[in-house]
Amino acid sequence: MDRTYASPSSQNLTAITTNSVDFASSSSPSPTSMSTGGSRAVKIIQLEHPSATASSSSATASASASVVSKWKARMKGMTWKEWIELFFPCYRWMRTYKVREYLQSDLMAGITVGIMLVPQSMSYAKLAGLQPIYGLYSGFIPIFVYTIFGSSRQLAIGPVALTSLLVSNVLSSIVEPSDKLYTELAILLALMVGILECIMALLRLGWIIRFISHSVISGFTTASAFVIALSQAKYFLGYEIERSSKIIPLVESIISGVDKFSWPPFIMGSLMLAILLTMKHLGKTRKYLRFLRAAGPLTAVVLGTAFVKIYHPPSISLVGDIPQGLPKFSVPKQFGHVKSLIPTTVLITGVAILESVGIAKALAAKNGYELDSNQELFGLGVANICGSFFSIYPTTGSFSRSAVNHESGAKTGLSGLVMGIIMGCALLFLTPVFEYIPQCALAAIVISAVIGLVDYDEAKFLWRVDKKDFLLWTITCMTTLLLGIEIGVLVGVGVSLAFVIHESANPHIAVLGRLPGTTIYRNTQQYPEAYTYNGIVIVRIDAPIYFANTSYIKDRLRDYEIEKEESKGRGPEVSRIHFVILEMAPVTYIDSSAVQALKELHQEYKSRDIQLAISNPNREVLLTLAKAGVIDLIGKEWYFVRVHDAVQVCLQHVQRLTEFPKAHDSLAENKPSLFQRLLNQRKDDFFQPELESGVHESLLSKDTNPQLEPLLSKKT
Repeated sequence: MDRTYASPSSQNLTAITTNSVDFASSSSPSPTSMSTGGSRAVKIIQLEHPSATASSSSATASASASVVSKWKARMKGMTWKEWIELFFPCYRWMRTYKVREYLQSDLMAGITVGIMLVPQSMSYAKLAGLQPIYGLYSGFIPIFVYTIFGSSRQLAIGPVALTSLLVSNVLSSIVEPSDKLYTELAILLALMVGILECIMALLRLGWIIRFISHSVISGFTTASAFVIALSQAKYFLGYEIERSSKIIPLVESIISGVDKFSWPPFIMGSLMLAILLTMKHLGKTRKYLRFLRAAGPLTAVVLGTAFVKIYHPPSISLVGDIPQGLPKFSVPKQFGHVKSLIPTTVLITGVAILESVGIAKALAAKNGYELDSNQELFGLGVANICGSFFSIYPTTGSFSRSAVNHESGAKTGLSGLVMGIIMGCALLFLTPVFEYIPQCALAAIVISAVIGLVDYDEAKFLWRVDKKDFLLWTITCMTTLLLGIEIGVLVGVGVSLAFVIHESANPHIAVLGRLPGTTIYRNTQQYPEAYTYNGIVIVRIDAPIYFANTSYIKDRLRDYEIEKEESKGRGPEVSRIHFVILEMAPVTYIDSSAVQALKELHQEYKSRDIQLAISNPNREVLLTLAKAGVIDLIGKEWYFVRVHDAVQVCLQHVQRLTEFPKAHDSLAENKPSLFQRLLNQRKDDFFQPELESGVHESLLSKDTNPQLEPLLSKKT
C-alpha cells in the first residue's frame, strides 16, 4: 500500500492521501497533518505492521510447529535408499561406484597413504608416550569404521601429531608412561572422545566450536609444532629430556644434559630429516614427483632399518619388540579417572571438529559432493568408540595424509579400506622387522610432519589484514609456548570471546547521507560526497541491539546529534535537530533492555521536541516493538519502509517549520494572480528531474529557494 503526502508549497493545509490511509492521532506532529499551497505529491510506501496480540500468542508455537512439520514431511518423503544413506553414508558412493573410472585411482591412493600411515602411526604413538604397536592399532580399526559411518570420501583418519601431544601432556601428569595405567587411560580417553563426538553430532552442537577463531587455532598449532619438535630432540641428542608441554622446561632440560650428547643418533636423525624434507618439497613442487611426498616416511624407515641391520651401532636406540598380530577385543578400564580426563576430552574433540571437519568440507567442495558436518562428527565418534575396544588411543582426520589421498586421486572411501588392509598386513607380517627401526628415524618423521604446522604465512597475512587477529594469534602462540597447551587454548579462546563481546557491545554506527542524484543513503565517512539535511540526523545501527550495547548506542546518538548541529547540511536553515531517523535494516534482533532504552530515548527526544522515526525494521524486530507498545508510543506513522520515505516526510516538517509562517504572511498581503500560479507550477514541473538528481544549483531561478530539497515528482 502507498501513501501520498503534500509538500509544504501547497495552497491548502490538507494532506493529499491515496488509498484512504488514516493514521492514529499523536501528540507529536503527524506526517499527514501538514500543508501549504500548490500541491506536490510525495509517495510513501506503506509499512505493514504485524498484529502484536495475534503474533505474540502464536509466534513461538508456529515456529516450533514449522520445524516439526518440516521434519515430519522430510521423514515421510524419504525413500528406502535415503534411509540407508542416513545411517550408512558409505552407501552414497557404493551405489554410484564406477569401477572402470574409480577403481585404479582408489587403489593407488590407498596404497600410497597406507605406506605413509604405517611409519607415521608408530612415530605418533611414541610422541603420545605409548608403545608403537598402539599407533598401528589406531591406524587400523578406526579406518574401517569411519569408511562405513563417515561422509567424507577423501579424509584419512588415524593418529595425528596434535592429538598425540595432548594425550602425552595430560597423561604424563597423572602417571609415568612406563606404567600400564598410562596405556589404559589412553584407551579410555579414546572412548570418552568418541562418546562426546557422537553426543555433539546427535544434538547438532558442532556450531559451538565456531567460537574458536582461526587465529586461535593457527597460533595454537604453531606453538604446538615447536613443543612437539623439541620433545623429539631426545632421540637426536641421545639422552633423556624432561617431558613437558612448556618450551622453557624443554630448553632448560636440553641445555642441562648437553654433556651427554651423542653424535651417531644426531647424524642419522639429521640425515633422515633432510631426506624427508627434500622428498616432501619435491613432491609438493613437481607434480610428476608427488609420490615422493608419501614415500618419504617409508624411505626413512627402510634406510634406517637397513643401516642398523648392517652395522649394528650400539649408540642408536631402536623401537624394540612389537607384538605380532591383529588387536584383540577388550573393554576399556580405569573409569575412576573419567573426571580428570574430561578437560582433555573436550579439547581433543574441539581439535577434531576444527581440523577434521574443516579438511573434510574443503575436500568435499573440491570433489563436488555435499558433506554433513554432524554426520562427519558422528563418524569420527563411532570410529573412536569402536576402536577403544581394540586398544586405540584418540584418532582424528590427518591434514597431511588427507591431502596426499586427494592428490593421489582418491574418489571414494574405498581408498580408506585399502589403507586399512595395508595396516592389517603390517600387523600380521611386518612387526618383526619393525623392531630394528631407529627411534631417531621415527622422530625425524614427526618433526618433518609438524614443520608444516608452523604457520608463518598466516601470521604475515593477519599482520597485513587485521592487527587485532594478529594480536590474538600472538597471544595464543606465546601463552601456549610459555604456559602449556590447555592454558594456551583457554587464554586464546577467552581473548577471542572478549574481542567478540567488545565488538558486540560497541557496534559500528554510521551517519547516513544521500548520494547525489539517487534516493540511496550511505555512510558519510565512506562516501564523502553524500550530503545530509539540516535538522535531520539519519543513523544506521549495524548490529543487533541488546542489553550490552544499549548505553553505547544512546551515547553515540547524542554525539551525532551534537556533531550534526555544528555541521552544515542542505535544506532549510534551522537552529537545531528536529528529527532522528534510525535505519534498522541491519538490526536482526532486539531484546527487552533495548526496547526499554528505545522508550527512554523517545521520551528524552520528546522532551526536547525531537521526533524519532524508524526505517526498515525486519519482521522480528517490528514484532518485538509491537508487543512492547513502542510502535504505538512513537506512532505508526513514524515507521517507514525506506530511509528516503522517512527523509521526505521529515523534510516536509522542517520546511513547514521554517517557511509556512512566511508563506502565510505573503499570501495575506499579496496573493499571486492565477497566471503567476500557473507559471510557478510549470516551472516546478520543468526543474523537478534536475532537482531530484541533486544537480540543481545552476538551474534554479532567482525566485526558487536553493535550500529547498525536492521530494518526489508530482507525476508519481
